[in-house]
Amino acid sequence: MSYRPPPPDLRNIATALKAERTAMVDFIRSLGDEEWSAPSAADGWRIADVVGHIGATARSFYTPSGLRSVGAPSLEALNENPVEARRTWPRARVVAEYERASRRAITLLNLVRRTPARRLRLSLAELGRFPLGLMIGGALVFDHHTHLRVDMAPALGRTAPATDADRMGAVLTWMLAVLNNQVAQAPVPGLDARLCLTLTGPGGGTWWIDERGAFAPPVGPVAAQITAPALTFPDWGTQRSGWRDSDVTITGDDELASRFLDRVNVI
Repeated sequence: MSYRPPPPDLRNIATALKAERTAMVDFIRSLGDEEWSAPSAADGWRIADVVGHIGATARSFYTPSGLRSVGAPSLEALNENPVEARRTWPRARVVAEYERASRRAITLLNLVRRTPARRLRLSLAELGRFPLGLMIGGALVFDHHTHLRVDMAPALGRTAPATDADRMGAVLTWMLAVLNNQVAQAPVPGLDARLCLTLTGPGGGTWWIDERGAFAPPVGPVAAQITAPALTFPDWGTQRSGWRDSDVTITGDDELASRFLDRVNVI
């Protein structure tokens, strides 16, 4: 039987989302008009487009049309269509929607986490099925963290805001849930030999990976050990950078571990 991880700590994830929203609001309000319109590191998106994307994503979790859209077959279309619709909006409207939608999403998450609905599993495009509480909180913390610290601040030559163990823990919980589904849907040849992934530093941990996509406690023999700083995983784990150019180390079956790492792309 496939191992199922324990329920995510939605209280910590809600706290993390609130902290990430504060960091994003402070960042947005500090931008000059030229920075607002400047290209981000997200391909084809300006800084304004990234903010519009996060606002639209937050809004999708509490509107009927948005909830229907999460079942779309393509995450690319799910992300790109709302961005395109907002490209002609003035800055004030984009910011107002982001601030309102992200605040309401936090309220919704705090309501959902106190009810059995938190365990309701819903599909999110091709990423698979997730518990509702994790889908709302995990996806939004991941979006805030990755876009702000990888796509926005570096593109403007700014120092990325600090993070902490709770926020990184929420980011990794979501990323590993997505990776779990991806591995299960398209197993890596030879993964029945098992790998061990250790992410060190704030929010980090150790996961045992097999061909079922199960992230079980690391017990028993493994073919290879993969180790990397948790803070770098949102970058190379989304293929924004290459894992070979990052601080990733492998001991054991290098070929199997490399084959697995080449497939890691948490979108």
